[in-house]
Amino acid sequence: MNIVAVDDEVFALSDLEEVLLECLPNTEIHCFDNAEDVIVYAKEHKIDIAFLDIEMNNITGIQLAQNLLSIYDRTNIIFVTGYSEYALEAFSVYASGYILKPAEKKSVLSALSKLRYPIEQNRPKVTVKTFSNFEIYVNGQPVHFARAKSKELLAYLIHKNGTGCSLKELASVLYEDKEYTLSLQKQLQTIIATMMKSLNAENIGDIVIKRYNHLSVDTSKIDDCDYYRFLSGDKEAINSYAGEYMMNYSWGEFTIGYLDSKAFDY
Repeated sequence: MNIVAVDDEVFALSDLEEVLLECLPNTEIHCFDNAEDVIVYAKEHKIDIAFLDIEMNNITGIQLAQNLLSIYDRTNIIFVTGYSEYALEAFSVYASGYILKPAEKKSVLSALSKLRYPIEQNRPKVTVKTFSNFEIYVNGQPVHFARAKSKELLAYLIHKNGTGCSLKELASVLYEDKEYTLSLQKQLQTIIATMMKSLNAENIGDIVIKRYNHLSVDTSKIDDCDYYRFLSGDKEAINSYAGEYMMNYSWGEFTIGYLDSKAFDY
């Protein structure tokens, strides 16, 4: 998603950028205090959303919007101005929103929820490695987990290949043979919450399906997994298997015999 913010008042532009980053923390905001620079930029980069001041030197925000729309007619225009009298004129260019200064988070979020042309977000690419040690990557970068057991929990869910797991089963895997007490349940809930926080930070929280007393992984949301490809008979995955699976975790050892026999059959 490509967003620009334009205002020839530097301090106002800085304030707007700050609010936009609050609303869209994982999005880069391209800021301009000169309309001509924006037009040059727009000719080389598709702009999805443009936040424009209306009263600027040399050119109005209305005129700038017309220029941007002539370059890419699905740019969402949102005006941010200190003057309410321009509202009617703003909608003559089919603006998605009209925000009075100073822009507030609530107003920005409201405008973003009502875009004339909704933005289709590119889903991050999720890659999982299970042969040898377990690792999960988003767009080629490993996901960081604050707790080791949160990472192990996700590894086990991926190992289950979409099969649902009860919380009691998960507790028995993560804490081995400890009694499933109320205290242990609370520990597990903390581990689940920490896992979800790590996944949500990477915008991939939807790979985990949560129901009452039940967790599973949505395998359709995983773009590549050596284990899944192995099970489907993929030759490259079979050749990459060297007798090691989920080596971080003791429970992974019980699958190695099965994989060895399958590799031999292939």
